[in-house]
Amino acid sequence: MADYYEILGVSKDASKDEIKSAFRRKARELHPDVNKAPDAEEKFKELGKAYETLSDDNKRATYDRFGEDGLKNAGFDTNGPFAGGFGDLNDIFESFFGGFGGFGFGGRPDPNAPQRGDDLRFDIKLKFEDAAFGINKEIKFDHLEICPDCNGTGAEKGTQKKACPQCGGSGQVKTVTRTPLGNFAQITTCPHCKGSGQVIDKPCKTCQGQGQINKERKIEIKIPAGVDNLSKIRVSHEGDCGINGGPNGDLFVVIHVEPSNYYKRDGINVFTELEITPAQAVIGDVVTIKTLDGEKEIQIPAGIQHSEIVKIKGAGIPIITKPSQRGDHIVVVKIVIPKKLSDEEKQLYQRLYELNGGKKPQKSIMSKVKGVFR
Repeated sequence: MADYYEILGVSKDASKDEIKSAFRRKARELHPDVNKAPDAEEKFKELGKAYETLSDDNKRATYDRFGEDGLKNAGFDTNGPFAGGFGDLNDIFESFFGGFGGFGFGGRPDPNAPQRGDDLRFDIKLKFEDAAFGINKEIKFDHLEICPDCNGTGAEKGTQKKACPQCGGSGQVKTVTRTPLGNFAQITTCPHCKGSGQVIDKPCKTCQGQGQINKERKIEIKIPAGVDNLSKIRVSHEGDCGINGGPNGDLFVVIHVEPSNYYKRDGINVFTELEITPAQAVIGDVVTIKTLDGEKEIQIPAGIQHSEIVKIKGAGIPIITKPSQRGDHIVVVKIVIPKKLSDEEKQLYQRLYELNGGKKPQKSIMSKVKGVFR
């Protein structure tokens, strides 16, 4: 699950200048003209999507609350500026970088630098009406928290980490290989301390030296009106805790809306079917139907045809970014032909048939045969 802040390498409260600076730095590393990794182009497109969203105040506000699906539901283009390729972007990059000649690459990542915690996912089921109008839900989930006994160091209380004896605290080891062409030195990450330069003599018993513990968390979240199936809601800082003082990840709540036997949803509109008789279709009628707001009377106009619609304005799903505005409730009329008729109904239909130019019924062959043998 891509996180735009993580893609750019900035915090949730980063300023526009910080976002722009991060984009410039990342673009230098990932542009396919200089980065020949197989996934460079895809990562560069993701970078463009992240920058385009977070540099726009409206898009950023929607993304912060509802994630990428919220952008789609609000009608924003989520393809990103580089979806069509890179051929027409020279002017953009000239203005950013003055050409590609100065591109460079960063050094070895610092294992002691603050690292953001992982994002988590929580799936929740909602009834159709709850998704339409929103609801508060209490959820329970497990996430990683900083160990309270060692405060995240991983060392037993009262003790500290010490310099790695293998690398002397540098986090790197140097090996020299002798060859007929001379000595070749190679510097690699220290395998003992994994590049941190520090080791733990006495691990914390509570967290087994990890600095983190798994703990159940209970929170109440607000499901906004208008969420659709598979919508995602971001709950900031409720993911796993960070490392070395890094920020927590986020919790993404994925909505699963139970299908309704009565309503069918299409965007912000809902559809229902209404069965009427031929007489109601011809003469018209006032009928009561179930809507999201309760029972409501609607007018069936005289002469309505099969599969025509009656629209109830503003009785559909609220717009997720503007809950005061709603879609429509669209009633699809189905004219049902009766299979069984009473004698009186048959006579009335026969009379109607004759009035419309039909012929009077003739005696059937069986009736004639019965008459011969009487």
